Amino acid sequence: MQADIKPTVCVVGLGYIGLPTAAIVARAGHQVLGLDVTQSVVDTINRGEIHIEEVDLDGLVHAVVQRGLLRASTHIEPCDVFVIAVPTPFAKDDHHTPDISYVLAAATEVAGVLKAGDTVILESTSPVGTTEAMRDLMAGLRPDLKFPGLVAGTPDVSIAYCPERVLPGKILEELTNNDRSIGGITPRCARKALSFYKRFVRGACITTDARSAEMTKLVENAYRDVNIAFANELSIVADAMNLDVWEVIKLANRHPRVNILTPGPGVGGHCIAVDPWFIVSAAPEQTPLIRTAREVNDKKIHHVIARATALIEANPGVPVACLGLAFKANIDDFRESPARLVAATLARKYGSRIRIVEPYAAQLPREFEGTGASLIDLDAALEDCGVLIVLVDHDVFKSVPLAERARHAVYDTRGIWPDQPGQVEVAGLRLVG
Repeated sequence: MQADIKPTVCVVGLGYIGLPTAAIVARAGHQVLGLDVTQSVVDTINRGEIHIEEVDLDGLVHAVVQRGLLRASTHIEPCDVFVIAVPTPFAKDDHHTPDISYVLAAATEVAGVLKAGDTVILESTSPVGTTEAMRDLMAGLRPDLKFPGLVAGTPDVSIAYCPERVLPGKILEELTNNDRSIGGITPRCARKALSFYKRFVRGACITTDARSAEMTKLVENAYRDVNIAFANELSIVADAMNLDVWEVIKLANRHPRVNILTPGPGVGGHCIAVDPWFIVSAAPEQTPLIRTAREVNDKKIHHVIARATALIEANPGVPVACLGLAFKANIDDFRESPARLVAATLARKYGSRIRIVEPYAAQLPREFEGTGASLIDLDAALEDCGVLIVLVDHDVFKSVPLAERARHAVYDTRGIWPDQPGQVEVAGLRLVG
């Protein structure tokens, strides 16, 4: 790849990672084709608009579309670099086994337009060995090309794995500034991918092999999951002992070598709630800690449902506001969200008593259909609902002053209102209210 010639780029999958990546690459001056299977997504982007919520993404997409650097399509075209950023969900067997069918489908599309000199980079979070499986599939489809690791000498195509490390709400900043692990099928493949990422990444780009890069991404999120599990388990213990978990954590963190995370209603999002299972699935006998952490975080969801139920039952007939559905603060991403599961469970049980406040939703998700639950704004919730259940720490929720919530019964799973007055015992549970 010559330094003075900008390669054309195809980003396959225009979701929470693919669209910001395509926009940033286009901003660097590349001609970028965004590929997606959903026509409405393609049409939205080609109007210079976005279909997801992310800080500053709307302005960037509008700018690069207007400049003719980014366009979207449902049909693939030849390019020099292909970046695959499609989902890797669980398989439908309900055993937390990874489903890489979207990756392989994307690789099949790419294989049809590959030419000598191209680079294919997988960014989707994937179980170890997926990049090699992608390579093998494309090699079978294109016997006219030489693929890395399968032939002696210089291959025609370079293949690498480079996962993102981003925080929703800061995706554009972190795609540019965070360090990247770039794993090639061969060292030459890693160098080809490195030359591409250095065009728009300011962080350090470290080359390695593909399997190590795949494992690194999974390890990063499993590490976070284990740490969150400790905080969530501590909150359950504190409930049983009638202790204020927020006070305990605050005091413990004054130790110079202790940094306990903040508990919540569980763990959500496509990464932390999913990736550890990819490791467990690959090595079930060697991962008791990782498995237990996942189970602790899932159990916390049921613990929250039980506490919320107790508070609702203690206030019969009172309208209840569930604050938040997203998996984390200040985003519109509801994937694997514990808040969403808690709210939907309560809606199925209590029907029209349940009101949902989610500033990042225009309508309730499908699982709320037929429950009688309604979507209302925060002001209406504070005025009409006697019970408030905080499930997400959106900034707008944090901003509610004590004077507007002092009379409410409150279950605060995020600890955003430490000044909420009163502690009451309900069915053996210590609740803020």
